[in-house]
Amino acid sequence: MTATTAPDRALEGYYRFHARIYDATRWSFLFGRTDLIERVAARRIPNRILEIGCGTGRNLERMARRFPQAQLTGLDLSADMLARARCRLAPHVGRVTLLHQPYAGPLERRPGFDLIVLSYCLSMIDPGWEAVIASTRQDLVTDGLIAVVDFHDSDRPAFRRWMRVNHVRMTGQLPPELHACFRALDSGIHPAYGGLWRYFHFIGTPG
Repeated sequence: MTATTAPDRALEGYYRFHARIYDATRWSFLFGRTDLIERVAARRIPNRILEIGCGTGRNLERMARRFPQAQLTGLDLSADMLARARCRLAPHVGRVTLLHQPYAGPLERRPGFDLIVLSYCLSMIDPGWEAVIASTRQDLVTDGLIAVVDFHDSDRPAFRRWMRVNHVRMTGQLPPELHACFRALDSGIHPAYGGLWRYFHFIGTPG
């Protein structure tokens, strides 16, 4: 396993507890995940998929059903989250590979993934989110897709501080970098809970 940094270890410790309640609580908070996969499906039928920060495997399970021909790789820092992902993905054994490691750089010597998904992951990688975005370009085939859904920002300082306690940075930093590194095919910013915060989606290609 790739060596972890201090921020990586902090996140791993955070999810050691939260893995037990993640699926029961995050459905009311993490919007746009299913919609992101459907937006991808409207454009492409990928054969090789990587999800960075796959957590309990919810997205991988949905993509395994949506793209029945695809080989999927899920990567996460948390062994506790991956343990739940393995149980969830048992019906798809042979098609899904789970890796317990940070995304510290390209996984392969040559670009090989048709689709890379990051779902509420990049906003928790701070520092380091710029390097992750740059590395995904090297893991994507020329006409591959990156698909991201994540927290964007909030006008409420107290809410931003509370999210920071939960390892989430909400300063609108992600879309500009994604637009700089990829050609956008589909993107948007959406309000949540009457505008308490905003989340965004982005689908782009390096070509």
